[in-house]
Amino acid sequence: MEKKSSSLANLFLLFIFFILYAPIFYLIFYSFNSGGTMSHFEGFTFDWYRELLHDTRLLIIVLNTVVIALLSALIATITGVLGAIGIRSYKRRQTRNTLLSLNNILIVSPDVIMGASFLILFTMAGVRLGFYSVLLSHVAFSIPIVVLMVLPKLMEMSSSLEDAARDLGASHWNVLTKVTLPYIAPGIFAGFFMALTYSLDDFAVTFFVTGNGFSTLSVEIYSLARRGVSLNINALSTLMFVITVIFVVVYYYLASRSGTKGANLRR
Repeated sequence: MEKKSSSLANLFLLFIFFILYAPIFYLIFYSFNSGGTMSHFEGFTFDWYRELLHDTRLLIIVLNTVVIALLSALIATITGVLGAIGIRSYKRRQTRNTLLSLNNILIVSPDVIMGASFLILFTMAGVRLGFYSVLLSHVAFSIPIVVLMVLPKLMEMSSSLEDAARDLGASHWNVLTKVTLPYIAPGIFAGFFMALTYSLDDFAVTFFVTGNGFSTLSVEIYSLARRGVSLNINALSTLMFVITVIFVVVYYYLASRSGTKGANLRR
């Protein structure tokens, strides 16, 4: 009976994954279609990818997206690490839990609400919608992710390591740079790559805060889709999917490496 239940559970899991990934692989498959439609596959071609590489406007949008993602991930990582260290410094557990709950609320908040909030904020503050508004928004929603990645590593670290370094004459800066940061480095890298992935994929928040003359890949794909079905969208979406998969694989590699190191230290 138990074996039968396990088989049904596995079948159900495969069915769910099929529903989730079938449209993506369908999109990827037709990005190589020479026929120009998604109804009939006529032949294999890379023409749609070549067309993307010759589209100057699209290359500028790709550059904008990468720059925004790298800058926002870097700023969010620095700020998030400092925030996680600040949360850990509170001695009272209730205070730490309150700050962590406020951080988690930002993660689970609907993107539409966050996007509308940023739009109202920038409009009231007189900030022109464009590069800086998108950058600030991406930094804002990436910081809680970094905090969530770094804080468990900090909580895992024994305070005796820092106390021992201080007893040996290390300054606060030396303790931070020579003890704390090296220990939590896997969490920092994982947070950076997660922030980078979120920034590359974000649409809802970016759609609200982007202005005329500036766009990112997600917003551009939405604009292209509204004009009509074109296999350029398939090719562009395929590239974005591949890049996202690469970042996710790197993240899980760093996370598993972090877990292995933690296990070795506990031994």
